[in-house]
Amino acid sequence: MDQPKPENIDQYIAGFPAETQKLLQKVRETIRQAAPDAKEVIRYGMPAFKQNKVLVYFAEYAKHIGFYPTGSGIEAFQHEFNSYKWSKGAIQFPLNKPLPMDLIARITKFKAERDLKKFKQK
Repeated sequence: MDQPKPENIDQYIAGFPAETQKLLQKVRETIRQAAPDAKEVIRYGMPAFKQNKVLVYFAEYAKHIGFYPTGSGIEAFQHEFNSYKWSKGAIQFPLNKPLPMDLIARITKFKAERDLKKFKQK
């Protein structure tokens, strides 16, 4: 039987074991602090934070937490991803290592500031 799709981030996080919930809440709080004006939404079945556009997404998988700051977030910080798997739009943070909360915060803040600048230019 398929799980119902979450309608909000609380529902998404509640679908995981307690230890995973703690990690996801930590990521959520870090993003919220870095982008306090962003709204929590679910996009593509994943938690996301949106100002004018979606800033970042995150999701839990069997062996990692996926963090999706899309292209500009990756380009600006890729020099810091040496110990992680990453692609044009995503970074994988292994569950067996401490999560780089400072990096998540800095990328999110960068994305939020960039989003505000783009919106003001329109």
